[in-house]
Amino acid sequence: MPTLDRQDDVFTLDLGDAENRFHPDWIASVDAALGEVERAEGARALVTTATGKFFSNGLDLEWLMANGERHREYVVSVHGLFARVLSLPVITVAAIQGHAFAAGAMLSLAHDFRVMRADRGYWCLPEAEIGIPFTPGMSALIQSRLTPRTAHEAMTTARRYGGVAALDAGIVDHAVDEDAVRSTAVGIASAQAAKAGPTLGAIKARMYASTVDRLRDEDDPLG
Repeated sequence: MPTLDRQDDVFTLDLGDAENRFHPDWIASVDAALGEVERAEGARALVTTATGKFFSNGLDLEWLMANGERHREYVVSVHGLFARVLSLPVITVAAIQGHAFAAGAMLSLAHDFRVMRADRGYWCLPEAEIGIPFTPGMSALIQSRLTPRTAHEAMTTARRYGGVAALDAGIVDHAVDEDAVRSTAVGIASAQAAKAGPTLGAIKARMYASTVDRLRDEDDPLG
């Protein structure tokens, strides 16, 4: 399960050491951690990472298949998590130490900056390949954070981007050696920690207002 730690001005949210799929309990734990970061006072920033092979492998499809009657409720909670990270009033950095697939890749896009391991691991939106269309909220998030060309390629071809390719495509901001992923992310976060607060939150909320509104549309989350 996710854990939250703090060192000086930087909170580190570790998503876990397994596939870190979006089980409802996992979502609730991440949401609680974000609440703690949001309620803290003074200079602060957030680094989100994981331990092991995966940053996150996306939606918990096994749980969803067993709980089909809760599909809409589940999607609303996933969308809410994306919206909260996207508009969090602190600088956020995703330290992608392993595979980031589907909703896991989208979670990384909701962060302000992304650092990815250069030599191993993939960032991928496999929906076209596995037959699961993006929700309108997911499409809005992806298209708000990537160039039109990259968004089109990533969404329609299910391309698996390694760290260097992800950097070239503008998906991530840095591609570094494995042992530098977390430290690079912490350095970025620490340098921007003083900007935390209502002004930053307002800037981000207004910058991504249409995306946040679409993600928070509980009346029609599935389109």
